Amino acid sequence: MAHSLNRPDAPAAATDRPNRPELGADAVRQTREDLAACFRMAARYGFEEGICNHFSAVVPGHDDLFIVNPYGLAFREITASRLLVCDFHGHVVEGEGQPEATAFYIHAEIHKRVPRARVAFHTHMPYATALSMTEGAPLVWAGQTSLKFYGRTVVDEDYNGLALDHSEGARIAGSVGDADIVFMRNHGVMVLAPNVAEAWDDLYYLERAAQVQVLAMSTGRKIIPVVPQIAEAAYRQMREGDPESARLHLASIRRQLDAEEPQYRH
Repeated sequence: MAHSLNRPDAPAAATDRPNRPELGADAVRQTREDLAACFRMAARYGFEEGICNHFSAVVPGHDDLFIVNPYGLAFREITASRLLVCDFHGHVVEGEGQPEATAFYIHAEIHKRVPRARVAFHTHMPYATALSMTEGAPLVWAGQTSLKFYGRTVVDEDYNGLALDHSEGARIAGSVGDADIVFMRNHGVMVLAPNVAEAWDDLYYLERAAQVQVLAMSTGRKIIPVVPQIAEAAYRQMREGDPESARLHLASIRRQLDAEEPQYRH
């Protein structure tokens, strides 16, 4: 399912230029470690699918570069130093290996065309992906957890096969609009956020919201949505505390990994 990236027509990489970017700053290292922690915890929760899914983040201080996982590694194998820094032409500026092809074409276009999306997590996690395959709106706003995403989602209705060129990445980016959560019809989900902590928090609670909705649907009984006025009010209550809650959530998973899988930081 995954594809290697071959870009023979791309212009010269930053590594070939005298003004090669400095990528050793503390903020860059922090982003690498935060991303590596998210990969490891996503694997624990079953959010990964083989070697096919990908997380990325714009490099702090370098809006034309992004950090992404290399082709061929499962999420549970990721460490901070194994992550790649790529430019928008497909060149690896730092790191060993190449990004997976769809990872490059989707994430490069997202970061280039949706600049508020400093972080992008794309997965085929089972419950959210299952809802991307059903008729109608994926979330029906019947569970409290789902209300975190009230008014924040969009559905990319036009599944077009694998994203193996810039045009398909651009099409996906063009479907985002003002949304933070993209349900990619027949495909999976994309979470967009201003930082790694908020991306992780949304990813985790999105799958939890999808899981309980699928369980409710499986009973065959009528699902009772929250009335719109209450749904909107609950959403606003949740969003007020989201940045701090997300920061603490990420710190929590890092403490767990520091105790049990400290190699993620290396």
